[in-house]
Amino acid sequence: MKPPHPGLRPVELAELEAVVASAGSQLACRVECLVEVDGGVMPVYTVTLGNADPEVPAVGFFGGVHGLERIGVDVVMAYLRSLVGRLRWDATLATLLARLRVVFMPIVNPGGLWLHTRANPAGVDLMRNAPVECRHGAPFMLGGQRLSAALPWYRGRAGAPMQPEARALCAAVERELLSHAFSIAVDCHSGFGTRDRLWFPHAHSPQPVEHLPELDALCELLDRTLLHHPYVFEPQSRQYLAHGDLWDHLYLRSLGGGDRVLLPLTLEMGSWLWVKKNPRQVFSRQGMFNPLIRHREERVVRRHLPLLDFLARAACSHDRWRPAAGERERRRERALARWYGVAGAPS
Repeated sequence: MKPPHPGLRPVELAELEAVVASAGSQLACRVECLVEVDGGVMPVYTVTLGNADPEVPAVGFFGGVHGLERIGVDVVMAYLRSLVGRLRWDATLATLLARLRVVFMPIVNPGGLWLHTRANPAGVDLMRNAPVECRHGAPFMLGGQRLSAALPWYRGRAGAPMQPEARALCAAVERELLSHAFSIAVDCHSGFGTRDRLWFPHAHSPQPVEHLPELDALCELLDRTLLHHPYVFEPQSRQYLAHGDLWDHLYLRSLGGGDRVLLPLTLEMGSWLWVKKNPRQVFSRQGMFNPLIRHREERVVRRHLPLLDFLARAACSHDRWRPAAGERERRRERALARWYGVAGAPS
């Protein structure tokens, strides 16, 4: 198939290619897959920099899983541009990259971005597409449905392979993050709510994750480092349960790797903050998920860049804040009380 005409593609995709070209050999860029849309194909890119040695930690930044949520792409792209702009002069960044693998996948769903849809061009919601089943009462529709691609939150056909974009994300994570002993991932989204939230697994179950002590320590580190930050740090299951969550799928896969640790986070930017400031956005599909006024978009991007930089540094220095073996049980008990309201695992 022919690629779409250069004018018939998301501007964010062209911007990503320009940023990669400007960095020269200091970045590596890989096409994970090609997505068919509007009679052509669009690439799904992974961009990497830093130390590829499996002995060093890794951090990954992901955006555009839902094509309608352009602000997630903007936040990830802004951080990538910032790093590229610092490569030539920032000695501290050079030191960081010598001790860290950094992975960017800013536009996981370019077809959805082009079509202005949450789903990919096949009508599948990528965040409901993994082979993970919720056995605890996922809400009807919102938690994922197999009725029709014409309805939101469509999971795809039962037993069918994951969509190309979902497989691409999983392949990139397994190759670039799960190949390292320790990694953090953050996937940037926007959605209803008036608070910015940092979610961690599980989405398919109210049961706590194995690495609850590490997440408690990371939350404490965030509170002590980014003073007065806006984020509610919590398990996604506190808000709702869902089938097919890609990060649940990848986290569960990571548990088969001995002492390997993956801490996946979802940044859920509260879009009602933008609607509240500009109520006319409620009549726009884009406006329900993105700030539409330029200065507000720039403000939102600035708001979240410190978080992405914090997570990169936290991954690099994980051995300085991760709980030691003797501290893990105390951390687990505290996290259970904080996030689950009990002194033991929920039933």
